[in-house]
Amino acid sequence: MNWLTDAFEPAFMQRALAAGILAVVATSVVGTWVVIRGLAFMGDALAHGVVPGLALATLWGFSPVVGALAAAVVMGLAVTVVSHRTNLREDTGIGLLFVGMLALGVVIVSRSTSFATDVTNLLFGEILGVTTSDLWVQAGAAVLVALTGALLYRPLLALSFDRSKAATLGMHPRWTHAALMVMLAVSIVASFRAIGTLLVFGLLVGPPATAALLVRRISTAMVLSVLIGSLWVVLGLVVSFHLGTAGGATIAGLSVAGFFVVLWIVELRAKLRSRVEPGVSSS
Repeated sequence: MNWLTDAFEPAFMQRALAAGILAVVATSVVGTWVVIRGLAFMGDALAHGVVPGLALATLWGFSPVVGALAAAVVMGLAVTVVSHRTNLREDTGIGLLFVGMLALGVVIVSRSTSFATDVTNLLFGEILGVTTSDLWVQAGAAVLVALTGALLYRPLLALSFDRSKAATLGMHPRWTHAALMVMLAVSIVASFRAIGTLLVFGLLVGPPATAALLVRRISTAMVLSVLIGSLWVVLGLVVSFHLGTAGGATIAGLSVAGFFVVLWIVELRAKLRSRVEPGVSSS
């Protein structure tokens, strides 16, 4: 067990562990709804969409959280404009802004004297450099997302299965969707410092999708997603510590790889069960 305990002896590794788990809590609550409602593309686009705000914050020296939230709001409004004022589908607007916002962010960062370092930190994170103040921001965001998710559980549930029914029940599906987008933006902004804007998508979709393979109840899927994501955080940091790999990328990669491993196990189990059941019924 020395390989595990040795990895978390340094203080910076302990902070990285806390940052990773807090990121998992925030992304699992939102990510479960993202997976259920088929909003993965929107989640990925929004993760890219905050890059210009982060880039301006890096270049001008103000809070990255403020910059990222402002960029997320701009992107959300732009997607709404494209989908409502043209005959194009919403995913077309998302795709356009996906590329446009990322390109704008990189162009802005290119004005920095430390271009390569800044781009790397924005896109891929710097989990081993997380500070105590970063942890407090993440903790606040995780609590906010969790509380909002709990308060909006029934409206989000109704919206996920029947938008028209949610409207007839007086649950205001448009405002519920807007609240979910805000929760998504907050979870991304809070997690970018640890695992980056590009890799946060791995935690946003990987653990929730894995949990969805194993359980049907949404609240159970959220809890299971947190447990699965926390496992990948621990393993990812251990691998990163001993092999010298990028911490955020290792965690995100494991969360995606874990989905396919569980998918293979579930399918294998289903095949074995289908072979056994006919023999049981015939006897």
